Amino acid sequence: MATKIDDCSCTIIHEDLVKKASDAMINNELASSLADLFKIFGDPTRVKLLSALGTTEMCVCDLAACLGMTHSAISHQLRVLKAYNLVTPRKEGKVVYYSLADSHVNAILYTGLEHVNE
Repeated sequence: MATKIDDCSCTIIHEDLVKKASDAMINNELASSLADLFKIFGDPTRVKLLSALGTTEMCVCDLAACLGMTHSAISHQLRVLKAYNLVTPRKEGKVVYYSLADSHVNAILYTGLEHVNE
């Protein structure tokens, strides 16, 4: 019978390790903000939008055609992404083009992809 290594039978608290981790741990406000950011990446449609925008800037019509969705559905998701500063709009005449807000967005997306592809 195999032994479960997940269970710790030790009752000693390693105070030096607890202090080191506690000192380095992010505060509640930052933890909440980071959790909210990851929730945004928890929706497949938003992930696909970010992936498409990681390739080139696109307007709502182009994104709707690319994802096979309605303009309304794409606009709704873009509003969410914009609210979290993940995409930025650029108006040219009557057309609004969207792109990733910065290189961090692409880094988060592709670091996640590397992880799930392992």
